[in-house]
Amino acid sequence: MTELAVLSPATFVDEGVLQASTSKLQTVLAELGKVVLGQEQLCREVLIGLLGGGNVLLEGQPGLGKTLLVRTLADAVEITSSRIQFTPDLMPADITGTTVLMRDDAGRSSLEFRRGPIFANLVLADEINRATPKTQSALLEAMQEHAVTVAGSRHVLAEPFCVIATQNPIETEGTYPLPEAQLDRFLLKAVVGFPTLEVLRSIGVSTTGVSTASAERVMSREELLAMQRLVRQIVVAPHVADVAAHITMATHPEHNMSPERVKKFVRFGASPRAMQALLLAGRANALLAGRAHVGVEDLRAIATPVLRHRMILGFDATLDGVTADSLVADVLATL
Repeated sequence: MTELAVLSPATFVDEGVLQASTSKLQTVLAELGKVVLGQEQLCREVLIGLLGGGNVLLEGQPGLGKTLLVRTLADAVEITSSRIQFTPDLMPADITGTTVLMRDDAGRSSLEFRRGPIFANLVLADEINRATPKTQSALLEAMQEHAVTVAGSRHVLAEPFCVIATQNPIETEGTYPLPEAQLDRFLLKAVVGFPTLEVLRSIGVSTTGVSTASAERVMSREELLAMQRLVRQIVVAPHVADVAAHITMATHPEHNMSPERVKKFVRFGASPRAMQALLLAGRANALLAGRAHVGVEDLRAIATPVLRHRMILGFDATLDGVTADSLVADVLATL
């Protein structure tokens, strides 16, 4: 039997712990909502990425509050944060750190490792597509292994560790699109939408006055680590795992269960890592809803941010204006 086929009593989460954790997470979302106005779904997806121990890619126009969201999240949760502004001349050592030659008062020389900004719990990689592929690849080991290797020495990053990267979809001059291998390392890709008229008015009034809103610290680092462990204890029933596998398989054009538009417009479907991301993000979504088990509704809720960057579309999709989000909707319609 597979691990998912047997649900032992030890698998189930204590109801009191579950409700306390959900209440605390809702408090964090409320603090984010005080500062980042009109982006409730975005805040929820970023928190899901942090709970799942994964990385999040934010895509949206400049000025929509992507950087503000990361800074506010670090304020609400007791974790360290850093910001890396990606530019074409940024080098890998500017991210990971480097070994420098030091001399003491007696004139003795020694090599000392100076840590880069990657050594933080929450790392904002701002405009990641502006750096060269060589520099982008410096993040790969950190994102996947939570460690970096410099001059042959491996340095483990402190937990929790999460990279939140932003990219501007409008400007393409002087940018380097992320390769598929690196895109696959992001648990979620969230699209930052433009606010409504009412929200836009509120943003203008609240941010140009004497005082501005700020988030209070409502969660400790130890509580966040405990919730990350709790996420992995949320039960996944066999039929829910089957649905996650069905969704992943239906993104492949050569499979008989994929929709017609997927067969026409998709070149390559989602990898097995997408199946892992569906279940992990689904567990985090269930925890936010106060449930100790993953439902099909959780998979539906997070399928689009999990899959939109993992489906490689063909040239025909660009010509016909077909988006990955609409194709994910086609896949979900087959359930």
